[in-house]
Amino acid sequence: MRKFKTLAMAAAVMASLVAASAVEAAEAVKGGTLVIGMTQKPRHLNPAVQSGTATAVPGTQVFATPLRFDENWQPQPYLAESWSVSDDGLSITLNLRKNAKFHDGKPVTSEDVAFSVQTVKDNHPFKSMFSPVEKVETPNANTAVIHFARAHPAALLAMSSALLPILPKHVYGDGQDPKSHPANNMPVGAGPFKIVEFKPGEHVILERNPDYFIEGRPYLDRIIIKHYKDSNSLALAVDKGEVDMFPFVTNTRDIGRLKKNANLEVTNQGYAAVGPVNWLAFNTKNEFLSDKRVRQAIAYAIDKNFIVKALHGGFSERASGPVVPGSPFYAPDVQKYDLDLDKANALLDEAGHAKNGDGTRFTLKVDYIPGPNEQQKAIAEYLKPQLKKIGIAVEVRAAPDFPTWAKRVSGHEFDMTMDIVFNWGDPVIGVHRTYLCDNIREGVIWSNTQSYCNEKVDGILAQAGVESDADKRAALYRDAQSIIVDEVPIAFINTLPYHTAYSNKIGNAPISIWGTMAPLDEVYKAK
Repeated sequence: MRKFKTLAMAAAVMASLVAASAVEAAEAVKGGTLVIGMTQKPRHLNPAVQSGTATAVPGTQVFATPLRFDENWQPQPYLAESWSVSDDGLSITLNLRKNAKFHDGKPVTSEDVAFSVQTVKDNHPFKSMFSPVEKVETPNANTAVIHFARAHPAALLAMSSALLPILPKHVYGDGQDPKSHPANNMPVGAGPFKIVEFKPGEHVILERNPDYFIEGRPYLDRIIIKHYKDSNSLALAVDKGEVDMFPFVTNTRDIGRLKKNANLEVTNQGYAAVGPVNWLAFNTKNEFLSDKRVRQAIAYAIDKNFIVKALHGGFSERASGPVVPGSPFYAPDVQKYDLDLDKANALLDEAGHAKNGDGTRFTLKVDYIPGPNEQQKAIAEYLKPQLKKIGIAVEVRAAPDFPTWAKRVSGHEFDMTMDIVFNWGDPVIGVHRTYLCDNIREGVIWSNTQSYCNEKVDGILAQAGVESDADKRAALYRDAQSIIVDEVPIAFINTLPYHTAYSNKIGNAPISIWGTMAPLDEVYKAK
């Protein structure tokens, strides 16, 4: 916070932004349609109550947040033209723009900020993200003061991207449940684009907001987000020029193929804050998986090197814990669970699960997210013959779409599932949620769907979440990760090789730390 406090001085920051904006406006081409292709399909478009890329990409175009972050992890003004942090770190004052309006013409006020903070705190799967908030004061229409019960090192980051969309209180404050509010399908925000049409499973159509609070933007007239059945059909559409941008490319064959197209740029920039981890999650309430020894046995039976090298062509990297390599909070010395079938079999014997006549001990189902097949379906199918080697029969259960998978997992109606979960820049935002006892929630995907609970881990995470000293904070996270990895509520597999492929006619491609999960008001398309 002390670092960001200096950066928040409004006059210097705003002066530089105005100058930069003038240069961009002179070079950028106005007009045109950007077609984005995605395989993940949103249930609705309100990021305040739903995490994930499917909701975040359109949601950050419709809704604006107090801050935005650049590619160097520096906070920049957005709905808040300036901000300040108190000396004790227990309050942040946001000074809102006076010209910001929602798409229905109503002004954005501090009351909307206060309402949105409370809505996210109460409903978002990242429960720890705003749990320290005590209250939000609104001394006038353009000033919001957020008070914290304890220090919150991730607070400014949590006010960007899809994490704190500012909702119109006059729409969402009618007493209806925000998770099922009818406005979620055609939301009213203050972002650079207005929702025109949402056909679930097919597309989202967005048009330029003519009253956007940043003059001269957005440059594009329209964004169409088309939803594809799988990455192969989407990559083909990009190759043929039918789609301008394909974010979150995970299939290594697609990355290699698209890099050969002279009309495309392919980059791994734009994912710094994402921190994606591919893992196998266990329902710890399952009669077999409730035993740590069974979970450890499965972890020892998975050949992560084979997955990374053979299935992913060396593009991905092994993961060994909740925090991704490269993060200052990464724990390099945790148990790695290298392939050891003898140890796996011994653990299962010790747990009392003897093999029957055909060599089977018991049967488990494994689910996976439909869409990123190489990272999900392929590994789920690999588990079937691999776990058979230690006497576990595996049934691979497909889901027709993302909502079906999410309903099963968030309803705790699964044995094991492949999953992709993000660190979201800071452990307070993206890591705590998976392991906190009080975040075991019904119907909320990417909460603690494993039903894992260890009060010692809760205590360590609570300490780390308020520690201002970076070295002490990192040490606390290493301690927590050591316990989590030993108890194996999750078998960590690999990090994802996210890339964005886009037409070379696209200017100002999204390479901030949030990539396409940030406003695309600066993106343009050459004619």
